[in-house]
Amino acid sequence: MTHSSRQSTLGDLLNRMTVAGELYFAEGEQKVRCVACGHRCPIPEGRAGVCKVRYNSGGKLFVPHGYASGIHPDPIEKKPFFHVLPGSLAMSFGMLGCDFHCGYCQNWVTSQSLRDPLAGASPTEVTPEQLVDAAVRYQCQTVVSTYNEPLITSEWAVSIFKLAKAAGIATGYVSNGNGTPEALEYLQPWTDLYKVDLKSFQDKSYRQLGGVLQNVLDTIQRLWAMGFWVEIVTLVVPGFNDSDDELRDIARFIASVSSDIPWHVTAFHQNYKMADNANTSVRHLARAAEMGLEEGLHFVYAGNIPGSVGDLEDTRCPQCSTTLIERQGFQVRKNRLVGGKCPECATTIPGYWGMSSAATNGAPPFRS
Repeated sequence: MTHSSRQSTLGDLLNRMTVAGELYFAEGEQKVRCVACGHRCPIPEGRAGVCKVRYNSGGKLFVPHGYASGIHPDPIEKKPFFHVLPGSLAMSFGMLGCDFHCGYCQNWVTSQSLRDPLAGASPTEVTPEQLVDAAVRYQCQTVVSTYNEPLITSEWAVSIFKLAKAAGIATGYVSNGNGTPEALEYLQPWTDLYKVDLKSFQDKSYRQLGGVLQNVLDTIQRLWAMGFWVEIVTLVVPGFNDSDDELRDIARFIASVSSDIPWHVTAFHQNYKMADNANTSVRHLARAAEMGLEEGLHFVYAGNIPGSVGDLEDTRCPQCSTTLIERQGFQVRKNRLVGGKCPECATTIPGYWGMSSAATNGAPPFRS
């Protein structure tokens, strides 16, 4: 089978694994407006949106349902969420497709499956009940939509999250943050955690990836204001987003939303279509982390080079500097938190430490 015929066959298969969507509205003449992501695609009859997996048939938007491209219990630290149930497992699942086309995507085999003929991922039929049953069986404390862009498959995620919440399991997104107010309002009742990749602070760089910077900044601000637990990741790519000015601008923006939002600066390794950019050095990651702290962030972490960044994988109390959680890579070596508080000075550490955590200032339990 040729690459083009495989993609055509995959597209036909995915079109059958759909249900009528909810994140859209009609615009007349059988055209619909999808509002699942920041592209807000106007989709005429018989066509798909930018993501290639949400399509208009008969004036209705049909969206992915009933399959996964991957299902796996991962350490929650791998997402990465460092302020969420340390040392626990997250049942991770994904579908196919993306609204971006990042040249350094680590999950390109799934995210670019309908764009890149070399991507070889395929769907496996599964029900929401089976996914949640697997999470219970593996004693996962969270269920997380990841591996591809979850915003474009939000109806599927919510069908799973409703069952997960009923089973006492927390839920989360690992996303590029190209959201809309409609999508976040749709997710809010069923979604606890939201990790955003803030890939750059220059709109021209976002345009190269298929996005718009302001959409992502608006989403981050909106997520925090709506009460989601938010963590932000910036993959530091030499020659793309690694200048001191840009990294400092990112840190300054996050601090303007809240100094309590954890910022993960992670190392780039040559991947997919970015084989010419150098790998990120430990020195550069440490410098990025230093700038984050200088700009007032309380929790800054360096990742993707486990064991090489000193204590930049650890969580420390912003009040007394006591080391609270020691990590190496995705492994938690020691957790000294007591009820979400520092054992030395009793400072409350923001995060999702469990639904029994005490809420403060009217915040939900996970922002203890």
